Amino acid sequence: MSLPPLPAGLTQLLWFVRVVEAGSFAEAARRAGTSTSALSKAVSRFERTYGVRLLHRTTHSLSLTDEGDRLLSEGRSLLNDLERSENLLADLGNSGVSGRVRLAAPTAFARTCLMPALPKFLSEHPEIDIELQFGDDIPDMAARGLDLAIRVEGPANWPGCISRKLFTFPWILCASPEYLCAKGKPLTPSDLAEHTQIGFRNRATGQIDSWNFKSPTDQKEIRYIPKPKYVFDDGESAWSMVRDGFGVAWAPRWLGLEDLRSGRVVEVMANWRTKESPLFAIRLQRRLTPKRTQLVLDFIASLTCEWQR
Repeated sequence: MSLPPLPAGLTQLLWFVRVVEAGSFAEAARRAGTSTSALSKAVSRFERTYGVRLLHRTTHSLSLTDEGDRLLSEGRSLLNDLERSENLLADLGNSGVSGRVRLAAPTAFARTCLMPALPKFLSEHPEIDIELQFGDDIPDMAARGLDLAIRVEGPANWPGCISRKLFTFPWILCASPEYLCAKGKPLTPSDLAEHTQIGFRNRATGQIDSWNFKSPTDQKEIRYIPKPKYVFDDGESAWSMVRDGFGVAWAPRWLGLEDLRSGRVVEVMANWRTKESPLFAIRLQRRLTPKRTQLVLDFIASLTCEWQR
């Protein structure tokens, strides 16, 4: 059911108030960006429609009639209510900037990628409050009051939600220089059998994640099932074992940017990289997204320049 437009009589009453407050039709017209004759006609139509006289008009002045004086307070009240509603709508529109954003992200990603950059973002947007929940599960977003969830799972796993692909990132096979000096560099997946492998157990599936490669000769995708000596269900712990020289592991590049930059960890078999993996932002299927949520989304999407090299 559509809403009716503001009745003509109320619009004309509001123009009457504006004329009285401005002191003349000409000044009211100037402030409103319209013509003097348009305002004069609006007030005259109101007087004819309701059979009242609101103003005594002379060439140089205006004065209120008794009826005009009584209607002025009602008109001012109506105008104040409309202006208050308009200001509220403006605040809500800007808002979305002000308020709390509840965000869930995988533990390793949150600690490694979000937390180092978050202080700068929040200092630039002090009106935004953040609640960051760490975890690798698929949460019930409505039950937990989440605005966003950052996950590698695509939209098919999230009924009632919509997704935005934030970016893609590479997975790399990596080891420390000290380990490679002692054990040699693997050149193909078949060489990995001779190396100490560090695996990651996926908490959601309970299984050790496979390692994926693409042949540089025929572009064939290869799913490698590792036989790890060391297994962790925490990505940062697995990475620390790589950094300390205990073996090779397959990991998202964002997990160890500082170690890769410094050379404490190096990539091996770079020519066997598979296609990059996407990371999604998931949110409930609502028609409007507050600006604060959009700002957080854009912030996360902007963090990728180093991860994709």
